[in-house]
Amino acid sequence: MNQDELLHILKERFESFPNRHKGIQWNWIEEKLKNHPDKVTVLKRMEESGGEPDIVFYDKKNKLITFFDCSQESPEGRRNCCYDNDALQSRKMNKPKNNAIDFANKIGAKLLNEEQYRYLQSLGEFDKKTSSWIETPNQIRKLGGALFCDYRYRTVFVYHNGADSYYAVRGFRCSITF
Repeated sequence: MNQDELLHILKERFESFPNRHKGIQWNWIEEKLKNHPDKVTVLKRMEESGGEPDIVFYDKKNKLITFFDCSQESPEGRRNCCYDNDALQSRKMNKPKNNAIDFANKIGAKLLNEEQYRYLQSLGEFDKKTSSWIETPNQIRKLGGALFCDYRYRTVFVYHNGADSYYAVRGFRCSITF
């Protein structure tokens, strides 16, 4: 997928989900994207791994835009991974192929934090059948845990699990601001 194809996909998504970016005009976004080809590369990686990135916030004062993964379920190309490399290395058997933190870094984006995840849910209903790792506070991670979220019963649930756990229905969502 080249830059023009990605911009076409992003524009179609932008027009299909106006509730995610009220008061934002596509021409502002398109200009910003054309001036930041390195960020377009990140968005391309988010798209190719199933994230379906979309603009969710525009800070007019600082002229910053924020994209989140807006796929209905946790991105399919980013599931079946434990939380981070320490968790991956601690597994003796049945290691997953990836971990969420390194995979997000490879994409060039960051895992959503709890506040961002809750904001995403205010824009729609996501992760009704899957769950997504979220940025975990150091005090929890140091004890071997990690946090993940999902959306059930019209409610965002935040859970904990061993950071080395992984499931076919748990992945992670990313954000990028520039």
